[in-house]
Amino acid sequence: MSINTPISGSSEERPVQVDAGAIGQCSNSAKPVEPFISKMRLERLPEAAIEMFTRFYEQLAEGKGAIIPESDLDPVKPDEIEDLEGLRRYEAKGFEALKRTVIIKLNGGLGTTMGLRGPKSLIRTKKGLSFLDISIGQAERLSRRLGLGVPLVFMNSFFTETLTRKALESYGNMHPVSVMTFLQHKFPKVLAATLEPASSPSRRLLEWNPAGHGDLLLAMETSGLLKRFLDHGYRYLFVSNIDNLSAQIDAGILGYFHSERMDFLMEVTDRTDMDRKGGHLARMKNGRLVLREASQCDHSDRASFGDIDRHPFFNTNNLWINLESVQESISRKKYMDSSFIINRKKLDPLDSLSPDVYQLESALGSAIALFEQSAAVRVPRSRFTPVKNCEDILLLWSDYYSFEEDFRIGANPACRSKRPIISLDSSVYSGVDSLEMRFPHGAPSLVDCESFSVKGDVKFGRNVVIHGAVSIVNNSPRQITIEDDTEITEDLVF
Repeated sequence: MSINTPISGSSEERPVQVDAGAIGQCSNSAKPVEPFISKMRLERLPEAAIEMFTRFYEQLAEGKGAIIPESDLDPVKPDEIEDLEGLRRYEAKGFEALKRTVIIKLNGGLGTTMGLRGPKSLIRTKKGLSFLDISIGQAERLSRRLGLGVPLVFMNSFFTETLTRKALESYGNMHPVSVMTFLQHKFPKVLAATLEPASSPSRRLLEWNPAGHGDLLLAMETSGLLKRFLDHGYRYLFVSNIDNLSAQIDAGILGYFHSERMDFLMEVTDRTDMDRKGGHLARMKNGRLVLREASQCDHSDRASFGDIDRHPFFNTNNLWINLESVQESISRKKYMDSSFIINRKKLDPLDSLSPDVYQLESALGSAIALFEQSAAVRVPRSRFTPVKNCEDILLLWSDYYSFEEDFRIGANPACRSKRPIISLDSSVYSGVDSLEMRFPHGAPSLVDCESFSVKGDVKFGRNVVIHGAVSIVNNSPRQITIEDDTEITEDLVF
């Protein structure tokens, strides 16, 4: 693997009601965005990124928000999009197109929801390997199997770039994967009370937030990466989140994307009850597909947003993008039409007493509305196994997921039920460190588990097996231990 020189360049999302007083203060100022522009220029951010932030900020200051009303949408029905199983006839074309394909992993997130300040991609997952290890292993196996080098690119944020590159240095030069990193842009945080730039003199990084993975297309352009790939004959991107270990190149999807001369293709999967808060696919009245996130939904539309029968498809963020279409979009400044997301958070996510701020971001899936030849393909849940919290980590550690020699991760065929529901006491299992302390020998066996709930401080020994639906409650102030080789078939209360 060769590592090239880098190319420079947490709380639940919800609809934001912008403070009316803050809007009034902005209206009394000639150019309220000017302090932000000056701040971004001092950081030497590209003018295109400043222009994008300015557009988002001005809509925020005008109180427009980023709402997509239900009245503007039509549902997408199952017979309106292709199903993965129907794309096998395109596999030969897909294998041909692989030599012109780049893999991009979205690697801007920190593991704050799991008690960490570092990159989420460095968390230990399966077999002691990190998300980063597995992503590289998957790309290496693919490249060796095909006899060609498939570029693997990590889009990092200013939070993750340094530690990610340090981790990559440990790999040395191992043919055949070419690994690169590049930076997404950053935006200034906006004080919710006044709509002025947020300030944190002792920790300047807290004044900024990553621009969101919707920044990918613009960041590729301003970093020079887009031109580099086009000049070397690459035409397609496969993009996925670093924490979705099931997101691998599929020749059928790639062949379909290539053969139908598409600009943008989104993999969607069937929504379940646990996906009611996640972004769903819909169709605008003009026929264009659109992705609507929870933060873009008005309170009056919450019921329809969460209606999985009306809006049955959930965005996996596995995306296929035509590089030539991106170049054309950039030249015509189509990216300026991107929808944005307003996230209300704390200036310091780990300090509940810090002031409220707005983070202006964009989601890459929303780009589906920017391109003429956009489509969606319905894929099984097996291509979507994100890891968002400690419950997901425990399930990934367990035997519910199998780990193959080619670094493929999927549901263990031996499982007797659907994905079990895991619930851990957040006051005890507050992060990966506390999880490792209480499961020092790994996760219990969950292949025969329907649900697993733990309340209170419980430590687990080796080879513990959970059968069916089990709840363990420790009401005492001291830690209790589940002994080695224990099989649990019913609720336990201590």
